Amino acid sequence: MQKKVFQLLVDNNVGVLSRISGLFARRGYSIESITAGITADPRFTRITIVAAGDELILVQIEKQLAKLIDVREIKELLPERSVYRELALIKVKVPVDDRQGVISLVDIFRANIIDVAPESIIIEMTGDQDKIDAFISLLEGFEILELARTGIAGLTRGTEKVTYL
Repeated sequence: MQKKVFQLLVDNNVGVLSRISGLFARRGYSIESITAGITADPRFTRITIVAAGDELILVQIEKQLAKLIDVREIKELLPERSVYRELALIKVKVPVDDRQGVISLVDIFRANIIDVAPESIIIEMTGDQDKIDAFISLLEGFEILELARTGIAGLTRGTEKVTYL
């Protein structure tokens, strides 16, 4: 199975995200992550989808997405020509005596502690999926109480492939 990152520029209409996810559901395609947000122009939304499948399925996904009426543009975000980031919020049960070890890990990974409670802390981390996975694996000795990950958002590098609407 391969993964591809697709970036869609779509009209900011009611139900557009539902129609896109419905296309995946109807065809049995796999979505690894999906993020959506308004662009600098409020008429448009940028959607980043990480899809998995063999090459034929990934080509079909792109073709089917292009047929949707709200879709203005589809780009594949190639790793070597793009920047990807994901946000993770991680609530960890940490006794007061063990906090220094977690704080050191947070510092090494350039994450932030955004909440401290008597028996837990919440860590905010951005980076690529591998960095976040590595950080989470180093927290093995602690109990992760809750974990929220956004999925990736990405943009192509430079100005060469910018779409002006």
